[in-house]
Amino acid sequence: MTEVARKPRRFPLSTAIPLALLLLFVFLSIAGPWLWGTDAETSNVAVADQGISSAHWMGTDDLGRDVLARTLVATRSSLVLAVLATIVGGCAGVALGLLSAVSRRLGRLIDGAIGLLLAFPALLLAIFFAVLFGIGSVGSVLAVGAAFAPGFARITQTLTASVISKEYVEASRVLGKRPLYLTFRHILPNIGEPVILYSTIHIGTAVLALSGLSFLGLGVQPPSYDWGRLLNEGLTRIYTNPGVGIAPSIAIVLAGLTFNMVGERLSDILGGRTAAPPKLPSKQRGLDPAPARAETTGTTGELVEVRNLRVVYHTVDGVTTPVRDVSFSIAPGEKVGIVGESGSGKSMTASAVARLIDTPGRVEARTLRFLDADLLGHGTEVDRHLGRNMSVVFQDPGEALNPAIKIGTHLVEPSVIHQREPKPAARRKAIKALGSVAISDPARRFRQHQHELSGGMKQRVCIAIGLMGEARLIIADEPTTALDVTVQRQILRLINDIGEMTGAGLLFISHDIAVVSELCDRILVMYAGFVVEEARTADVFTSPAHPYTAMLLAASPDMDTDKSRQLPTIDGRMPGPGVDLPGCYFAARCPRADVTCTESAPPLRTLAEGHRVACWHPLTGAGAAGDDELTGVEAKI
Repeated sequence: MTEVARKPRRFPLSTAIPLALLLLFVFLSIAGPWLWGTDAETSNVAVADQGISSAHWMGTDDLGRDVLARTLVATRSSLVLAVLATIVGGCAGVALGLLSAVSRRLGRLIDGAIGLLLAFPALLLAIFFAVLFGIGSVGSVLAVGAAFAPGFARITQTLTASVISKEYVEASRVLGKRPLYLTFRHILPNIGEPVILYSTIHIGTAVLALSGLSFLGLGVQPPSYDWGRLLNEGLTRIYTNPGVGIAPSIAIVLAGLTFNMVGERLSDILGGRTAAPPKLPSKQRGLDPAPARAETTGTTGELVEVRNLRVVYHTVDGVTTPVRDVSFSIAPGEKVGIVGESGSGKSMTASAVARLIDTPGRVEARTLRFLDADLLGHGTEVDRHLGRNMSVVFQDPGEALNPAIKIGTHLVEPSVIHQREPKPAARRKAIKALGSVAISDPARRFRQHQHELSGGMKQRVCIAIGLMGEARLIIADEPTTALDVTVQRQILRLINDIGEMTGAGLLFISHDIAVVSELCDRILVMYAGFVVEEARTADVFTSPAHPYTAMLLAASPDMDTDKSRQLPTIDGRMPGPGVDLPGCYFAARCPRADVTCTESAPPLRTLAEGHRVACWHPLTGAGAAGDDELTGVEAKI
């Protein structure tokens, strides 16, 4: 295996500018007093109150000291105080936020105090606290830190609330772990990253707040000085010598912008949001035309047409391709299933068809059409087209439904937004849709929130939302995985009934080939981002052509499985999306692989009508020889 070749890393402009400015301020903080300390401290009344000149670029103060030198030297005190104030505010705010989220007794009291303090501007709070703590450097740092604490407390409170409900935290509680252990072992490591990013951005705000206090005479006191103190001292002479105001003002603005840009850029990098590089050429595998669906253009009655689909992610670590080359089509009313193990690209393929791939992901394809819409295009018209004619049922209905709004709001939105129906008509339609998916007392459920419903009812609601439009295609992405067996069968029957009732096509995603077989007319088997086999459901079970398909079937138990024998498994691991291989991606796990398989990628070839396979040595699947070969493959699993 060889990793994808990586080009030398280049810093984009959005990274280079804040990095260069940050390094400049660090340099000035360290070296400024050594380089310009003498000019900043030495008095020379002979040149006092001079304006901007070649000798003094920003003029001199009333004692003849160089204003630019004093501004550069003041970088250290200004930034050090800002960092200290942010640390004070961060520590106090994080502690209050954690206590509010963890403590049942003090939580409500602290939450009310935080809300009250957040109602006032931070600078106004800083002035108030500066009077309490006293004027001077220490007092101003404590004042600004106290003013920042409510903001840190609120973000900590919000982040902690999302972590504290996790099952691993509940498990630690059951084991008798104390709140202090939970805080340092489970909560802080999970909220640390966003809090640090928030702190980085707040350093720039701290520079502005501390400069404001010093300007008002509440901050740094003579003979010490920071940028705000320099503004205060030069205020009376700003009309005769603008340099006394220009130099510290530029420093304050530039420092604030620098830390804001650094924080935002760190957030982008950690979140994987990077600028997309130029489009890479797609390395396409040789493809035979799909059986009975050759090079369609959307005018031959196909509901969905996908040709040479790729999903590419460009990150700071290189390029990954979870979907490498996928081609298929769906006819109106046809039910197509996609199966494969986790990471094979099933959900990514469905997301690409539904236009749900977000930055930094990019979708590439020779053809990607739904009805008469080009899904590679842009604009609101394509989105409206999908909103009216496509329905997506996700794996976890609890995540798909907003807990803050009622079930009825979810149901009414598609009709109101896409079909321009009045709300009363949409409400009647929604209640009817709930009844059609076998939800009892639909009028009452319409007014409830998702937490009042069971898992199976939530999934039924998601299916009912699809009925509110004019769904021509239903994409079901593992909709039964989180449900028990009884509810699972009910949901499968419901999806099948809805498809037959509306005439909609179905794209069903699952890792369980037995589940897909109950519902679908045709099956696509995916592996490592490729379609390795496509056939009618009956053909997949009676005559699988790809060794991977045969292994999946052998590893799926049924009622006739010999319980005395160990269930077969597939050894090895599937190549990841960042791996680029010259040959077949299944070769390392395949008992039939040879040199050809490892050196050359097999094309997706037609074996029989409606049956395609990407394999140099496919199983025949027909006659005695085919049965022998299949048995041999299963024996080697």
